[in-house]
Amino acid sequence: MNKKRLFVGSCFSLIATSVCFAVIGAIMGALKEQFVLSNEQVGYIGGAAIWGFTVSIFVLGPLCDVLGMRNLLRFALLCHAAGALLMIFASGYWMLFGGALILSLGNGTVEAACNPLVATLYPDQKTKKLNQFHVWFPGGIVIGGVVCFLLNQVGQTAWQLKLALILVPTVIYGILFIGQKFPATERVQSGVTFGGMVAGALLRPLFLILLACMAITASLELGPNRWVPAVLEAGGIAGILVLAYINGLMAVLRFFAGPVVHRLSPTGILVSSAVLAGIGLYWLSFAETLGMAIASATVFAVGVCYFWPTMLGVTSERVPKSGALGLALMGGMGMLIVGVVTTPQMGRIADRFLHEKLAENQTAAVTVFEEVVNTYPPLAEGSPGLFKSEIEKAVEGVRQVLAEDAQTGELPTETANAMRGAISNAPKDEAAEAVVKKLKGVLDPADNYGGRMSFRYVAPFAIILIIVFGILFLRDRAGGGYKAEKITSSEDKHT
Repeated sequence: MNKKRLFVGSCFSLIATSVCFAVIGAIMGALKEQFVLSNEQVGYIGGAAIWGFTVSIFVLGPLCDVLGMRNLLRFALLCHAAGALLMIFASGYWMLFGGALILSLGNGTVEAACNPLVATLYPDQKTKKLNQFHVWFPGGIVIGGVVCFLLNQVGQTAWQLKLALILVPTVIYGILFIGQKFPATERVQSGVTFGGMVAGALLRPLFLILLACMAITASLELGPNRWVPAVLEAGGIAGILVLAYINGLMAVLRFFAGPVVHRLSPTGILVSSAVLAGIGLYWLSFAETLGMAIASATVFAVGVCYFWPTMLGVTSERVPKSGALGLALMGGMGMLIVGVVTTPQMGRIADRFLHEKLAENQTAAVTVFEEVVNTYPPLAEGSPGLFKSEIEKAVEGVRQVLAEDAQTGELPTETANAMRGAISNAPKDEAAEAVVKKLKGVLDPADNYGGRMSFRYVAPFAIILIIVFGILFLRDRAGGGYKAEKITSSEDKHT
């Protein structure tokens, strides 16, 4: 058994997972324009790319012993390849949603297989090796984010090309795992029963409290991360660069400062993290320049950096009998809430405030819509059949908005989507390009404002964490400091 090759393969599988996160975040704006989607619909696509993680880790994690790590990683490879290709060749919302969900199933399978694999490969260096392994989650987001940014700089803005980046680490980890012998899981080797883990997790109130807190810590970290590129780019800021900076800083802090930080009280770390995460995210909601975005993102990154590993560490040390099941439930809960609730609801909040901003600029919106009606139809006549029908569809959407505005005196909720349709289906002509520029001049500031307001609505949830973690920290201090619990055998209890 080649331990080094299995470990490197695990790292590349996690890079494939994190590149998925970076790329989906980077293309949300492009998908919104090309397929004429609302922020809520894009939020569901972004959410599917997260909550599918929960499905696979909940279903396949407990079956790891039965199915074997090799078969789980084969399934992950299939999901990463099929999900990326389905999105690349998507023709509408449901194919995009399905592709994102399949990718997420692969991501969760990587976690379900590789966490026990790394722990089994290095039983005497679990903390060290798991930390080295998890460095590649923010590290992979940096890689994906930077490559997407560089593609934008050289004029390669096609979102399909960015999705193809996922296939690179996927092929590499597939090659690394070919023909390799995999060990049995640590649970099988140690003889721990599954029933004992279930009782250790679900019958402890502390575990249930930590599970609820995991939903909030994950929402503070991963929800905004999903929206940062699209929101900031609508405001003229290099959002993908800011996302890469956030995750690059997190990777550096986890790798270099992690060993020192984790010598401190874990509950104290969680309190400090909650304070900084809330402040950083709230500050980011006011960012209108790259400098302000980087400054607020720095505070935010330092705040969320240790949330995930510290939550898992506290669970393992304070509820040790929960074992691998407890860790799977914690990770699954975080991803589930972010995918099903946080990301779509942030999109819904963004849509609401976006529309309010458009309503404030009603005159400009109506004026540019009238230019669409006057400019597009004559140019559509000389366009190919399919493209002509798309132009006509976009114009019809604009006309419906104008008709409702004339009737009620208010812009309808479909206004933003009508603008996106007019932008993505504009005729290839200088006059139409000038209209598109005006459309973006009205839509982008509203889109940016709506997105920043969604950050502002999520940030106050940090207060809940400050209260809960603060109580745990004060209880630890009153009891002489943080102490990890030890699993005591029945024989020890009677001696």
